[in-house]
Amino acid sequence: MATSPAAPAHTSLSQPYGSLQETVEAFARHVNPGKAAFFAEQGLELVMGAREGIRFEDAFSGRSYVNCHCNGGVFNLGHRPAGVVDAVRAALDELDVGNHHLISGWRAKLAERLAETTGGRLSGTVFAVAGGEAIELALKLARGHTGRQGIVSAEGGYHGHTGLALAAGDPAYRDAFGPNLPGFAQVPFNDIEALRGAVDESTAAVILESIPATLGFPMPEPGYLAAVGERCREVGALLIVDEVQTGLGRTGTVWYYQQEGVEPDMVITGKGLSGGVYPIAATLMTAELLEFFREHPFVHVSTFGGAEPGCVAALEVLDTIAEPAFLERVRAVGERFGEAFAGLPFELRRRGMTMGFKFDDPAGGFEAMRRIVAAGILAVAANNDPSVLQFKPPLIVSDEEVEEIVAIVRRVFG
Repeated sequence: MATSPAAPAHTSLSQPYGSLQETVEAFARHVNPGKAAFFAEQGLELVMGAREGIRFEDAFSGRSYVNCHCNGGVFNLGHRPAGVVDAVRAALDELDVGNHHLISGWRAKLAERLAETTGGRLSGTVFAVAGGEAIELALKLARGHTGRQGIVSAEGGYHGHTGLALAAGDPAYRDAFGPNLPGFAQVPFNDIEALRGAVDESTAAVILESIPATLGFPMPEPGYLAAVGERCREVGALLIVDEVQTGLGRTGTVWYYQQEGVEPDMVITGKGLSGGVYPIAATLMTAELLEFFREHPFVHVSTFGGAEPGCVAALEVLDTIAEPAFLERVRAVGERFGEAFAGLPFELRRRGMTMGFKFDDPAGGFEAMRRIVAAGILAVAANNDPSVLQFKPPLIVSDEEVEEIVAIVRRVFG
């Protein structure tokens, strides 16, 4: 069967509308009018056209941008990473999504590889399409396994926009839909005494982003995450660590929790697991928790969770970050950014190549966003703390690209 040729690199991709105005009007009319208005107000009416490596072009102006937002880490390996694209192309010659009711070698292989990244501690995996769905499963499983209902999370955290995931997140995302679900409580991040007070024998699980992204990447205080894990063990609650944005090498280790001396019962991954090519997410769990599905084998299903081309993409991602020099380079490049951004008029929050620029102005992240986009770098403000600009360059930046980014940031903020 004939296949369409790949679009050539560094050229504008064809668009369904002939102009930016038509595109924006159609988006506002049929997709999200409020988002279209916000983009116009912020000067962010960008439409992604050709994209490759660390850059994308605006489809209508042709201007090139360095992507230091990376869609929350989806593009950790850059846009259209050749190894992932080639692997998925080859997979599509033989595979489709598969049948979620049947046994799948591809799902088994990916689960096996994910278990290896945790040293075998989290030996089971349930697959999802996106991070929010993976969070849903984790919270359901925590309640099912413990027989308890209480869920404790961090104020200003973000875990997705569906049901239980939404209930564990910031009120700004759920108040429009009515009262929150019962059984959910929130405490300030980094306040271990508040957490100890909220977590008791009625708590099924504590769920935390290891470094809360939408809250502007406040770094966990030394010993905080380990103390959370200790409190969970004291009362028989589970610890769920959301590594959707911090996992898969972004902080210099495969998972950030590995730097903190904590042993979670479940870890959530997504975004970068897809290689930016085929959606896939996962809930990693201990063998004890996986046993829940021995008694309840069909209690949770996902038609497209663990779609087989997505498994192929994710295996290629894991192959890439498992290269001996990969994580070492992430750490080294992160150090270079840290040195280069020292002395600029913001507080630098950084672990590896997860970075936040915190300004004194409570809305400084939005002003910084406008300025850096105008200079040719896409980065966005943290919605739950708009004093912070999230800054996440792709992990595959070359030395020359690092110096280009450094020069732009220093010119804009120096």
